[in-house]
Amino acid sequence: MNKYEELISEAQEKNITVVEKNFRSHAKGLCKGTKIGIRKDIPTQTEKSCVLAEEIGHYYTTYGNILDQKAVLDRKQELRARMWAYDKKIGLIGLVKAFEHGCRSKQDIIEYLDVTEEFLHDALEAYKNKYGNYVTVDNYVIYFEPALMIYVFNGDILPEETVIRLLNMEISKELCPAM
Repeated sequence: MNKYEELISEAQEKNITVVEKNFRSHAKGLCKGTKIGIRKDIPTQTEKSCVLAEEIGHYYTTYGNILDQKAVLDRKQELRARMWAYDKKIGLIGLVKAFEHGCRSKQDIIEYLDVTEEFLHDALEAYKNKYGNYVTVDNYVIYFEPALMIYVFNGDILPEETVIRLLNMEISKELCPAM
């Protein structure tokens, strides 16, 4: 079962109906009550799973019609649903697991986490906005600036080879071409 199918199954366990359909709008997904629609012509299962994660996030975190996005409250609800999706599909632990798995490039991380490049980029930006330049998780430190760097922290000064390895893992310029 792929990640998209897993999310559909999880939604069904919560009595959420997920259907793929053609939309008249440019939206990739919509959530209304316990029904979620996913744009039928999204080309990959990976992108569909990212869209579905956000729509499930809307189910859990938003209320009312927030399609307009002119009101501050609507934008906040949109951000809350996206953060739910980022945490569901990636999360700080997911970044650590990708590092432990040996992922050392943007493409490695995208494939390991089964997300789109845009979704990963947006998640890293959202995490940086939420946590600042770095955050600690268990014995790991995840830096978002000046580049995505993850290392194990055991309380000691980092040995030189660890610092060199960290510098070689600077992938944010690759992840965030606008930087």
